Amino acid sequence: MTDRILVVGAALYAQGRMLAARRSAPAELAGRWELPGGKVEPGERPEQALVRELREELGAEAKLLERIPGEWPLGRPGYVLRVWAAELISAGPDDVRPLEDHDALRWLAPDELWDVDWLEHDRPAVAAAARHHEGS
Repeated sequence: MTDRILVVGAALYAQGRMLAARRSAPAELAGRWELPGGKVEPGERPEQALVRELREELGAEAKLLERIPGEWPLGRPGYVLRVWAAELISAGPDDVRPLEDHDALRWLAPDELWDVDWLEHDRPAVAAAARHHEGS
């Protein structure tokens, strides 16, 4: 049995742009950008957790497309990140709002992906998501 804690994130796309969410908490992460998502709860499938997290954090309904290959260690021991490509289906990009743990959102065009200060552990996942999106 492993003590790993799985965190799921979304490379959420709408109109060809990927969503970045700016953390408002905890203090050590505040002001930095990440892919939206969160922890998988006991008994929950990763895909279910990601859909739930997007609803809770953004009020957004999303369709998960496919898992982006790879798994990235996070800043806390035992935590790992898996990312899914997803598309916004509930509303337009302007209707998505930061509801939990975030204070701002940005929809980034491919040439703007590195204009925000991503959390270190999200950078390789963002790069993988960008490569995946280019190839799709």
